[in-house]
Amino acid sequence: MLEVFNNLFMHVAEEMGIVLEHTAHSVNIKERLDFSCAVFSADGALIANAPHIPVHLGSMGDSVQSILRTHRPAPGDSYLLNSPYAGGTHLPDMTVVTPVFDPSGKRLRYLVASRAHHADVGGRTPGSIPPDSRSIDEEGVLISGVRIVAAGRFLETDVRSLLANGQYPARNPDQNIADLKAQLAANARGVLELDRLTQRFGVRTVSRYMRHVQRNAADCVRAAIDRLHDGAFRVELDGGEHIEVKVTIDRSAREAVIDFAGTSAQSSGNFNAPSSIVRAAVLYVFRTLVRENIPLNAGCLEPLTIRLPSASLLNPAYPAAVVAGNVETSQCITDALLGALDACAAAQGTMNNFTFGNARHQYYETICGGAGAGPTFDGASAVHTHMTNSRLTDPEVLEQRYPVRLRRFAIRRGSGGRGAHHGGDGVVRDIEFLEPMQAGILANRRRVPPFGLHGGEPGQCGRNFVARADGRIEELPATAAVDLAAGDRFVIETPGGGGYGRPS
Repeated sequence: MLEVFNNLFMHVAEEMGIVLEHTAHSVNIKERLDFSCAVFSADGALIANAPHIPVHLGSMGDSVQSILRTHRPAPGDSYLLNSPYAGGTHLPDMTVVTPVFDPSGKRLRYLVASRAHHADVGGRTPGSIPPDSRSIDEEGVLISGVRIVAAGRFLETDVRSLLANGQYPARNPDQNIADLKAQLAANARGVLELDRLTQRFGVRTVSRYMRHVQRNAADCVRAAIDRLHDGAFRVELDGGEHIEVKVTIDRSAREAVIDFAGTSAQSSGNFNAPSSIVRAAVLYVFRTLVRENIPLNAGCLEPLTIRLPSASLLNPAYPAAVVAGNVETSQCITDALLGALDACAAAQGTMNNFTFGNARHQYYETICGGAGAGPTFDGASAVHTHMTNSRLTDPEVLEQRYPVRLRRFAIRRGSGGRGAHHGGDGVVRDIEFLEPMQAGILANRRRVPPFGLHGGEPGQCGRNFVARADGRIEELPATAAVDLAAGDRFVIETPGGGGYGRPS
């Protein structure tokens, strides 16, 4: 029965994801699958998810709990938030939370939530990923938690007013509204599937197995902890910030303490990662160490204690800029943890966030690269690593929806680190623009290469440059914004993964 309910709860989230994929408007959600859906208990604890985006799933529980703290949900209500200081990741990731009540409407039974990366929510640059933002206000419209559906009625006028707020309002509110309606449809499917479960098994059985699934996850993580040893690691970012982590194993209690003391102070840039992202990274890493096929849920965190220094890169205070913390720093947290646990060498350590747009078009994508090798395996090439699990838009769709041409998309042979087990190779992505656009790259590992372990060589750093229509080549740093004319090409070479063990 435990195995049955593991899969039943995951099935609810998967059904939600199918509805969201098929009803969303933006390419980012519909084609790249940059969204996540999950089921939560009445106290906001994660019960189960579909295999969507790890950085979303581990942090959504904080968003759900913030809604429970600040509102009194009623039947037929749904809520919207994107605040990184309330369990959010970065502002384009919009979370819709829907409570599920008993037939009387008096008792909250469960909650469902969907988080989707919107193509634009304002900010200084199209796509809401400004490479050089210094405060959260420059990154888009901040929503700390508002009701957008009341007694089953969508409050569209209120939502449009929200999207028009601030110095940098959303550029395409019609698209936002369409995608929010898709998220509400996904949540409605989750409510329907949960109602079917309770009708089939009874509410007491479903509620009990929600607790059993969490307890089983905690036991599985304890079993993984039994195989671990103390470790520490330090990872440097291109901007000079660093992440330090020490993992201490308590064998008698079968628990682990993950201490980030020594990590850099809060940054004046946008690589700050809110504490919810750190929890998501820790949850992801320890879930990967579990051998059993269990749903990612809050029980995985029960044997783990996370310690974060205040006012640090991993625990910033408002109004710190955070857009890169979700996509870049989260990758480095994961690499640091896996390095401390001696599990595998560094992956590409970046999501290679690429945005372009103007008044009519806004587009965002993350680009794959090399995975790190481990003691028994080579790293995979051309994959979205660790905290991202999205796709790239198909060339036909990209060229149909936007005034661009994909000139080249290929594996960057030899970019993975050599070793007894080789790191995976990155890719080359070359996009030509057919009309003037503003583009931005927000990345990492252009200066500091992905590390190898046990004598394995590091992977190659990434590279960004613009090939102008007149033949000039303009090299770009890891983070940059640039104006492009018709005929200009933006070329991104992504990093390879580190090797493991000395090359033979």
